[in-house]
Amino acid sequence: MFTGIIEGLGTVKSLTRTAGGRRMGIQPDFPMDQVKMGDSIAVSGTCLTIVDFQNHILGVDVAPETLSKTTLGQAKVGYRVNLEQALRFGDRLVGHLVSGHVDGVGVVNAKRPVANAILFTFGVPEALSRCIVRKGSIAVDGISLTVNTCNRISFEVSIIPHTAKITTMGFKKVGDPVNIETDMIGKYVERFTRPFSEVETRAKDVGSSVDENLLTKTGFM
Repeated sequence: MFTGIIEGLGTVKSLTRTAGGRRMGIQPDFPMDQVKMGDSIAVSGTCLTIVDFQNHILGVDVAPETLSKTTLGQAKVGYRVNLEQALRFGDRLVGHLVSGHVDGVGVVNAKRPVANAILFTFGVPEALSRCIVRKGSIAVDGISLTVNTCNRISFEVSIIPHTAKITTMGFKKVGDPVNIETDMIGKYVERFTRPFSEVETRAKDVGSSVDENLLTKTGFM
């Protein structure tokens, strides 16, 4: 579990193919003295397991599913990533609950400066927009952000100077892909209420076909 508060950037130093997946070597820009084998780490919002740590290089294995569903499938040597170590019990939750299980890939549609912030508009698949709400939380490349506005195909967020400085948002361009994880609570609510909305939709469909002719034909009138 993570909070979406990025600790700093890292650089992909090596990529090795491993049985359909990939071993990725990442060098953090900041000290990670307490890292140990088996720890979870969020790499641009994707939860991975540290399988090696030598000479200040984190070794993580990336499965084929992760390569196909996240931006890590496009990573090359020199690629810059956001890094966050897993939340510990007793830590303050300063962002929002982030699982590191990416829902899909979005794209930077637009960016423009407004006062001291940069407004980013991200395009997303319509399937993800059901769980994105105005003033709700969202993780973009693992960064905890607040949704300014949204519709069925995009949403907008504000990036403050500090976030731009210590994360990949500082150099993202229009057209760049990003990992999207929608709010965990919203996904559960959407999943739990879906059967009720489906029943309501079926009832409306049935109701629309019931008229006086049908009732007479079936003996009710």
